[in-house]
Amino acid sequence: MRINGVKKALAGFAVAAATVGAVAATTGSAQASAPGAKAVPAAAQEAQARVCTVNDNGVNFRGGPGPEYPVLGQVNRGQKMDAIGVQGVWVHGNLHGGHTGVWIHTAYLDNC
Repeated sequence: MRINGVKKALAGFAVAAATVGAVAATTGSAQASAPGAKAVPAAAQEAQARVCTVNDNGVNFRGGPGPEYPVLGQVNRGQKMDAIGVQGVWVHGNLHGGHTGVWIHTAYLDNC
């Protein structure tokens, strides 16, 4: 009798797992990944895929998300940056051919 109960419980888990899988597949919330890989939230994936363009000359890039952080340098119109995150009105990213982990105010970025 105990074996039949275990079989029924396992069958119930299989149905529940299939249902969750079906819901995840239709809502897009499931992600395929390699074993041991960490899941990346959808919002973070979108930021990683975004390339922003500086829209003015002499734009400061900073060491953090705010005017109280040190200015690390300046970039000019047309400079590309891979956005890796956003905090408020500041975009965190890596400049093409330059500094990484910098912050630029959204007012100075297009397509971001």
